[in-house]
Amino acid sequence: MQNLPKKVRTMVSVSFLLIIFFMVTIELSKPKIMDLDFSDHGCCDCIPHHSEENRSITILLDKNDKLIYFIGFLENPIKKPQTIAYGKEGIHKELLVRNTFMQACSSKLGRREGISVIIKPSKKSNYGNLVDILDEIKIIGINSYAIVDDFTPEETKLLAIK
Repeated sequence: MQNLPKKVRTMVSVSFLLIIFFMVTIELSKPKIMDLDFSDHGCCDCIPHHSEENRSITILLDKNDKLIYFIGFLENPIKKPQTIAYGKEGIHKELLVRNTFMQACSSKLGRREGISVIIKPSKKSNYGNLVDILDEIKIIGINSYAIVDDFTPEETKLLAIK
């Protein structure tokens, strides 16, 4: 390489630098995914229902700070849909109690698994309500949550009820 003119050596060096730069940026721009594990680990043997149902709490957000939650699946819920308020005596208390219960139940098997929260903000809900729920999840220490914008027809009817 020393026999080549200085201009050619510079171009080769710049070319290698560009190749390395693009290889690094391509590697860093690959999408990152998070595994969502709903397999039945038997963590909820102390409860008569399936663990997926016991661990999932769905929170529906709507206009005028309306918040509805239910535990399990809407077709056959463990806890029927209820309207609840934001704050310490509202959704915070409910999430904290349920998460503590699920952790205690799973710790009997040597695990410490809490609840999974599914947050469904409607198009009419405001961004502040979503941030409030995410804050509550962070404060309580819930590690498994998802924000979903897909409503079932039953959930849409539930939000339509005044």
